[in-house]
Amino acid sequence: MVLVKTPAGQEALKDRHGSLSSRQRSAFILFDGKRTTGEILAATAAMGITQDDVQSMIAQGLLAPVGGHTSAAAVTPVASSAAPAAPVAAALAEAPATDLGTVASPLEGSGRSPMERYQAAYPIATELTAALGLRGFRLNLAVEGAGSFEDLAALAPKIREAVGDAKFERLDKALFD
Repeated sequence: MVLVKTPAGQEALKDRHGSLSSRQRSAFILFDGKRTTGEILAATAAMGITQDDVQSMIAQGLLAPVGGHTSAAAVTPVASSAAPAAPVAAALAEAPATDLGTVASPLEGSGRSPMERYQAAYPIATELTAALGLRGFRLNLAVEGAGSFEDLAALAPKIREAVGDAKFERLDKALFD
């Protein structure tokens, strides 16, 4: 999705008021109506900008879809873009997958839907991979581009390998419990 600054957003940026943190302000500047949300999230991943930050800016009326038409994708936590498949595929091609041992049907366990699992796991996955710094840059980009439970589940073995079993436990529970 391509977003653009609203007049209220431009005023907030100009006057440096509102609820934008300095890192959100840096990302906010990139919303020029030309780049997709996925591209901006990938560019600002090192700063810790997440889809939640973008949703917060939309909810505050600082950003709006190009053309001013608010769609369901603009207000849901998971906005899709054309870019996510490439980083996910690149990260998966880097190394062979490791058996998770806990992979179950998304509806087994607690009975949560794949979307609920994704919404719980995505912030944990971004936190874990962002903490890896430069050595986890590609993996972090792949996580940022993951748009579904299936994408995150496919990346889980690589995340486990990168962060270790102890840190991975939170993500494992969010995805597969």
